[in-house]
Amino acid sequence: MAADYGKTLGVSSFLERREIGFINIGGAGVIHVDGVDYEINHREALYVGMGAKEVVFRSVEAACPAKFYFNSAPAHMTYPTKKITQEEASPVTLGTAAESNVRTINKYIVPDVLPTCQLVMGLTQLHEGSLWNTMPCHTHERRMEVYLYFNMTENTNVFHMMGEPTETRHIIVRNEQAVISPSWSIHSGVGTSAYTFIWGMVGENQVFNDMDHVAMQDLR
Repeated sequence: MAADYGKTLGVSSFLERREIGFINIGGAGVIHVDGVDYEINHREALYVGMGAKEVVFRSVEAACPAKFYFNSAPAHMTYPTKKITQEEASPVTLGTAAESNVRTINKYIVPDVLPTCQLVMGLTQLHEGSLWNTMPCHTHERRMEVYLYFNMTENTNVFHMMGEPTETRHIIVRNEQAVISPSWSIHSGVGTSAYTFIWGMVGENQVFNDMDHVAMQDLR
């Protein structure tokens, strides 16, 4: 990561007053943080606390490059840098085939796994034959959220719903595209085939279940 951001952030290094989380959606890679190498394989994560100065990325094999997707947020104190494997993310499978929403949720950067200032990140994979995520939908006024959709074929589209529950809109999202949802917006999607997405949240709390659920009858 660049060392000088000038007036863009007003700091001497990107993480001077920020924390950051990475999830690798590509081939095996290495993240070098202040003299320490962390081997991050496919669907493994790394949290880097505030104050880290040197962050360098490389792929293990050029023919199968790593793809490090990251979310970052302002921080008020430093927590230790930590690698998180998929097993440590405590995968849980939810949903039913009848509702077309069978999915496995992996919680990588959450309070049960490691401490952070406000950043929360995880990964949800839809099973084959399932198309819907986050429906019935919800908002959470105390946190905003970002979705990165990936693991999609060239002909797969996701119709991502957002907006206030009483005035929704959709946008079409393709492989490795992200959507930013403000705290007042729903965030839900349906694909033309199965897909995977990374969710990241920041805000007033880190309580995963702190949601304001929306009744299906109230959607417009």
